[in-house]
Amino acid sequence: MSKPRILAFAGSLRRDSFNKKLVRLAAEKAREAGAEVTLLDLRDYPLPVYDGDLEEESGLPAKALELKEIFKAHGGLLLSCPEYNSSISAVLKNTIDWVSRPNGDEPPLACFAGKVATLLAASPGGLGGLRGLVTVRSILGNIQVIVLPGQLAVSRAHEAFDAEGDFTDPKQAERVAGLAAELVAAVGKLGR
Repeated sequence: MSKPRILAFAGSLRRDSFNKKLVRLAAEKAREAGAEVTLLDLRDYPLPVYDGDLEEESGLPAKALELKEIFKAHGGLLLSCPEYNSSISAVLKNTIDWVSRPNGDEPPLACFAGKVATLLAASPGGLGGLRGLVTVRSILGNIQVIVLPGQLAVSRAHEAFDAEGDFTDPKQAERVAGLAAELVAAVGKLGR
C-alpha cells in the first residue's frame, strides 16, 4: 500500500511568513505520521490575476499547469492560510482559481474533487486568522474538497515561534501533530 500523498503550502508570499513556519511544522508532523509530503512555496509559482479573457487568448499559464499536475498527484491538502482583512489572501484565492480551471479533457475540478484538507492559520491578532478560515473552508467545500472539521488558528503568531521556527508552546506542537495525523489517516482511508 502506498503512502498517503499530501501537498502542503501557505497562502502567503512573504519570506518570513508565520503561515510558512506553521505549514513547515505541520508538514514535518504529517511525514512523521507516515505521509509523503510535498512542501511548496507559492512564490515559486507566480501567476497573473485570474482573467477569463487571458485564459481564452493564451490558455492556462505555464505555472498554473505545473501546479495542476502537482495538485493532481496528491490526495490531501495541508494549508496554512493567512487572514487579510478578515478573509482569504489574494495569492491563495488566485492559486485556487487558476488550478480549478479545466485543461483538455480532464474531469471538472480534477485538482480538487474528493481531496481531503486540513486548515491552519497564524496571525499576530487575537483570533489567529480564524475569520479567514471560514472563507477558505467555504471555497474548498464548494469545489468538492472534503475539509476536515479540526483546524488550528495560532494567535499572537509573533510570539508563537522561536528563532529556529519551532513552536514556543508544546501544546501548539501537539495540536499540529494531531491534526496532521488526522489528515494522513483520512487520506489513507480514502485511498488517495
